[in-house]
Amino acid sequence: MSQLFQPFTIGPLRLDNRILIAPMCQYSAVDGSAQDWHLMHLGTLALSGAGMLIVEATAVTPEGRITAGDLGLYSDDNEAALGRVLNALRRHSPIKLGLQLAHAGRKASSRAPWEGGAQVPIGEPGGWPAQAPSALPHLPGEQPPQALDLAGLRRLRQAFADAARRAARLGFDGVEIHAAHGYLLHQFLSPLANQRTDAYGGSLHNRMRFPLEVYDAVREAFPADRPVWARVSATDWVEGGWDIEGTLALSQALKARGCAAIHVSSGGVSPKQAIALKPGYQVPFAQRVKAEVGLPTIAVGLITEAEQAEAIIANGEADAIALARAMLYDPRWPWHAAAKLGARVQAPPQYWRSQPRELKDLFEHARFGAR
Repeated sequence: MSQLFQPFTIGPLRLDNRILIAPMCQYSAVDGSAQDWHLMHLGTLALSGAGMLIVEATAVTPEGRITAGDLGLYSDDNEAALGRVLNALRRHSPIKLGLQLAHAGRKASSRAPWEGGAQVPIGEPGGWPAQAPSALPHLPGEQPPQALDLAGLRRLRQAFADAARRAARLGFDGVEIHAAHGYLLHQFLSPLANQRTDAYGGSLHNRMRFPLEVYDAVREAFPADRPVWARVSATDWVEGGWDIEGTLALSQALKARGCAAIHVSSGGVSPKQAIALKPGYQVPFAQRVKAEVGLPTIAVGLITEAEQAEAIIANGEADAIALARAMLYDPRWPWHAAAKLGARVQAPPQYWRSQPRELKDLFEHARFGAR
């Protein structure tokens, strides 16, 4: 029996299998509001048979967007636009829906990747002053961000909480806090980006303070019967930067606060990172968090094959796997994995006739409709 297709519980939430769709920025919103592209994109992924779909990094303030095209959840218009998309998904798919709440920090005010990804100068369309723990630019030659003062930190904690309340009203099944990939919360964690001399900088305890305060604010604002978890970068891949030991300490502190899981990625805070890419290169970090902290872990990064994903779960290296680019390339990846592993997967009834004759028992006859 396939372990990948066994149910997975994240906090109080039960998923049908251990395949999650990782949040993937689309840079296609208008003033933070979801558009038809999001309906098409997320609609396709919602029919994949995965256990959960996590909606892309969603900024809690306008200044927290990576690009002017990022999703946001800081206004009534944002909430209404995203609600339109979610209502359509729920009519046609039983997939569980998570939302990643984020702030880009010093990596904000950038162009879309297909436009080069460079920082947009302040005053130009799509350009605004970035905010960060310290006035240190991400890349040489960029405009330094504004160092957040204590009042700014209070406003951001409130912004995360307000966005979590909006996510609750929209009916999201869970919330993921983005503390990875060089964005604001990761910037507080990493000594490469955080050179503060107050209670939010210096020691490991101090550098963890603001991310933990944000977790507490989101956890208090989001319904207790729905999970909140964090995505982290396990290492900066730079000497003297954030590392796996810090990740273990952060994970322990999150566990003590009721965090439901740790989604383990890496990198993103420094252009000096030296990543040794290979299939599943981040899985050992997830394995250490699982073994030494005892929280459920989600492994991600160059997981592309069904047999590879099955082995990660079967060997106890992680509790679930997340797919990003592999799902963009093959939005039916869970169907094909189930076929290879002798499992069953949910699919909409409109597609039941698509299964090959030799796989006539591939699809579960799930009941669809609003929850």
